[in-house]
Amino acid sequence: MSLSALVMAKAPRPGAVKTRLEPLLGPEGCAALQGALIGVATRWAAEVAPCAGYLAYGPTGAAEEELSPHVPEGIALFADAEGDLGDRLASATQRVLRERPGPLVVVGTDMPLLTRSHAREAEFALRHADVCFGPALDGGYWLVGLSRPCPELFALSEAWGGAQVLERSLALARGAGLTAGLLGLERDLDDPSDARALLEEPGLPAQVAGLLAGARH
Repeated sequence: MSLSALVMAKAPRPGAVKTRLEPLLGPEGCAALQGALIGVATRWAAEVAPCAGYLAYGPTGAAEEELSPHVPEGIALFADAEGDLGDRLASATQRVLRERPGPLVVVGTDMPLLTRSHAREAEFALRHADVCFGPALDGGYWLVGLSRPCPELFALSEAWGGAQVLERSLALARGAGLTAGLLGLERDLDDPSDARALLEEPGLPAQVAGLLAGARH
């Protein structure tokens, strides 16, 4: 079965996204950056999963029109469920896997260096494991891959956002009897130090690099 790809994203609203970068970019700049990052992630989804790319958006009350200008044709958009990130991930992944059974990769908008190779690595990992994770330097993960619905994988409740998200997710996988594979370590874009480091990466998309240029100062 062919790969599906799901992007989880917040609408690019000033004051509500990438807030740790506001000292560098201001609320409007952070909203513009979020729009660019939505574009990066959804173009990646369209590339690695033709006709099987999805965008689940929030927060509750967000309109598709807030995100669609940043999204290429062929990506199916739908509103997030209510609840914490785990609730939203569980609901969105189950929805996609009901529609398209088979391997699914899920990303957010915090990893602007996504490549086709990342999807290939995840797809290969899912041939040998029930789930896979792309570890992030901050202790979380920048990608999760599923071979079937695994809502128990996202039952972290208040632990989302901490430095042990990946460790606790792996423990949940073990507790559910799931085998797990790991991809390569990558940097999320969360704060000014991440912005400065990513600006040194030659693969950073030009639009994102331009919006982050103020991070050099």
